Amino acid sequence: MTSFIQDVIVDLQKKEVDISQLTFILPSKRAGIFLTHILSQTSKKTQFAPDVFSIEEFVETLSDLKYCSNTELLFEFYEVYLKITPKEEVETFDKFSKWAQLLLQDFNEIDRYLIPTDNIFDYLKSIKEINHWSLADEQTEYIKNYLSFWNRLKTYYNLFKEQLISKQKGYQGLVYREAVEGVEQYVAANTNKRLVFVGFNALNKAEETIIQELLQQGLAEIYWDVDEYFIKNPIHDAGLFIRLHKANWPYFQKHQFNWLTKNYASEKRIEVIGTPKNIGQVKYIGELLDKISKEKKNIQNTAVVLGDENLLIPLLNSIPKGIDNINITMGFPLRSIPLASLFEELFKIHKTSTSQFYYKDVTSILSHQFIYSLFDAKTKNFAAIINNYIQSNNIVYITVEMLKFLAEEKDNVIDLLFTSWNNTASNALESCSKLILLIKENLSLEKSKNLLALEYLYRFNEVFNELHLLNLEYKHINNINALFGLYKELIKSEALDFKGEPLQGLQIMGMLESRVLDFETVIISSVNEGILPAGKSNNSFIPFDVKLENGLPTYKEKDAVYTYHFYRLLQRAKNIYILYNTEPDVLNGGEKSRFITQLNIEKLHNIKNYVVAPKVPSAQQKLKTIKKTSAVLNKIKILAKDGFSPSSLTNYIRNPIDFYYDKILGVKDYEDVEETVAANTLGNVIHQTLEDFYKPLKGEFLTKNHLQDMKLAIDKTVTFHFKSHYKEGDITKGKNLIVFEIAKRYIHNFLSKELETLNAGNEIKIIDLERKSKVEINIPELDFPIYLKGTVDRIDEFNGITRIIDYKTGKVEQKHIEIIDWEELNTDYDKYSKSFQVLAYAYMLNEEHLISGDIEGGIISFKNLQGDYFLKFTEKDRAGKGAAKNQIISKDTLENYSVQLKKLILEICDSDIDFVEKEIKTH
Repeated sequence: MTSFIQDVIVDLQKKEVDISQLTFILPSKRAGIFLTHILSQTSKKTQFAPDVFSIEEFVETLSDLKYCSNTELLFEFYEVYLKITPKEEVETFDKFSKWAQLLLQDFNEIDRYLIPTDNIFDYLKSIKEINHWSLADEQTEYIKNYLSFWNRLKTYYNLFKEQLISKQKGYQGLVYREAVEGVEQYVAANTNKRLVFVGFNALNKAEETIIQELLQQGLAEIYWDVDEYFIKNPIHDAGLFIRLHKANWPYFQKHQFNWLTKNYASEKRIEVIGTPKNIGQVKYIGELLDKISKEKKNIQNTAVVLGDENLLIPLLNSIPKGIDNINITMGFPLRSIPLASLFEELFKIHKTSTSQFYYKDVTSILSHQFIYSLFDAKTKNFAAIINNYIQSNNIVYITVEMLKFLAEEKDNVIDLLFTSWNNTASNALESCSKLILLIKENLSLEKSKNLLALEYLYRFNEVFNELHLLNLEYKHINNINALFGLYKELIKSEALDFKGEPLQGLQIMGMLESRVLDFETVIISSVNEGILPAGKSNNSFIPFDVKLENGLPTYKEKDAVYTYHFYRLLQRAKNIYILYNTEPDVLNGGEKSRFITQLNIEKLHNIKNYVVAPKVPSAQQKLKTIKKTSAVLNKIKILAKDGFSPSSLTNYIRNPIDFYYDKILGVKDYEDVEETVAANTLGNVIHQTLEDFYKPLKGEFLTKNHLQDMKLAIDKTVTFHFKSHYKEGDITKGKNLIVFEIAKRYIHNFLSKELETLNAGNEIKIIDLERKSKVEINIPELDFPIYLKGTVDRIDEFNGITRIIDYKTGKVEQKHIEIIDWEELNTDYDKYSKSFQVLAYAYMLNEEHLISGDIEGGIISFKNLQGDYFLKFTEKDRAGKGAAKNQIISKDTLENYSVQLKKLILEICDSDIDFVEKEIKTH
């Protein structure tokens, strides 16, 4: 395969032109590197290399202006805006920057296409006056301001242009407009110069004017890279612009058109591959590259062209190990670098001046990969200490003073991160720059391991330096919000450039970087509508019809640009793989691209279309099984000797694997900071409050006076226990205040129910509270001791009958504490877990001989204090209405329970019965 650049060089050599005296103008810098490389290979003698420019560099030489960065342009434009705009209408810099970006783009287009500015701005002003929504004779202040803005557009433009030219600076469009003015002077001063324009397609009016003038003056010639298939088809967008140039440029009426090639019709292997999601495309590209490298051994003439440049990092992680040399001709957006998230977090906490920081923001910063190591000491890490302290003390908001107290050896780092920026941009920029230097010092200790991280730091240091210099010169960033907005705009447009050897190995590039370059094997990703081509977008103040009227490009022309680049990649390639996402969505493009449909309709090539998908095993959930090894059995014996609790046994009934994780491995649920009071905290507070109230009455009969006194102490006692459990958590506002009030209301309602009971003539005698029990269970089949242990919330006598009471803060109903079939006690958690626990307490107290005779057991549910608020354990002979009920826990009841209890413990201790996971029902 000979490339387009090779054909140009060969043609020039045939004409016996002294190539060293030529100046080549190409669409991009990268194409120039390939041109000089091909020259070095084809040249038969030693000679000087010719001058090679990108079109932007060449145009800059024709004007007396230098290109300005987008950020600098914003500051310059704001200076103009302040001079012209009435004070009462002036917006702050951060608000201004949001719409000014769009207006600068429009100024750029107007100048690039040499539109007479009076025409377009007067046209816009007239449209707005016709379209404004107020038909009233008296316009409101808002409408007046709106219309006056459009009236000022021309003045903004003219003054902005004058200011930039006076400083010899310009945006691209202004540089191009000035270059057109300077062409005659250039021609006069360079009569012996010979320019060669190579590989252009869509040209703006300024470029057209410059190139035509140079062609007419005999100073230049131009080579087009287009296939006759596209030129001869009057509706094919790949040839749209070059057809227009060929037909409309006076130069081609007398001179030859170089060239129309016939490469597109040559034999090609084209595969169109659909795959689900972006990551699916990337993984399949990895498989293709592996296959290509094994077949050809040399992958140098292969290019991966990313339609969506956000796929770069996933692609790099998917490249096969056998491919060593990779050249990336595209930047990695700064917003995607891990360091970007750190500065975003810092801006987030400093946007509002506050003396306290939300704990999640603090832990997020301290846990960041670039910050965590800054807190390393000899034997500990202070970031981990702070995070643990926040968690264990339930701190939702923390102060700088507290952070310094916890990490006193690292107070310099705490100052850099958390000392207030006082809503001042200079403070923010200084802190960010100092932080970058501190991280750099830390990373430099192991430089070889942190080369990429140091590159990240360097680029961000450049960003903050630029912001600092611009702010020093213009002083328009008056607060952190404005700085943050500008920072986000900067990192959105800035990229970390990869440096590599552009002439070796696999080439990875974006669509625009492929201009003028040819490859034997091409892999193009993300060929979906909305990406390739980009489709309709209207980021402009200039309406569509106004653009048409004035010859400005619309989305149709922009689509035609990408059509040309897409088809040009295919012209000389022999192996082409086109990938698209079969699962489109709003963010990742639409359905498969019209380019693919067009290829299939043309029927010029035999195209293989297929869909690939990753091998995904059927989603059958495999339940875990844990064998009872000797180590596990030893742990069970230790657990049995310490004592099984009713809750641990019901946990086993619910799911044996949870019992294994909790009791055998000792794996506990992660306890995060409780921003809102958790259910178990609420339960503990209520239990301990009632214990405080009833414990002094142990052995006494409950009286109305007791209950009245308890009611008076509710607020004080509940507050005390909340502070004890919730530690430094705030219960004075929000959801926590609601939970606090709920706790008080639960206790008040319960005491009221107790009072009603006494008023009805009943007697309640308090026997014990929070009674801890531990009894041995005799199981002859086991040769080691087994104990059952637990804590009974309350034991009392109600009209002479002993009651065992378990408190529950959740909602429990009577049906939850009934039993019909004893055989189901150990298997049905949802039905019988509450009954199992109450019977366990009765069993232990009976074994300890603390109670004798018939007893009652049951639950008091604080969420269900209706009617008879004591929900009694009930044994029923059958389900449904009319069943015989027994609410006395007799010796027979305890015997039945004992049989099931021993059966359950034998199952837990049996070495032949594995811990088998159960499917948990979700409600």
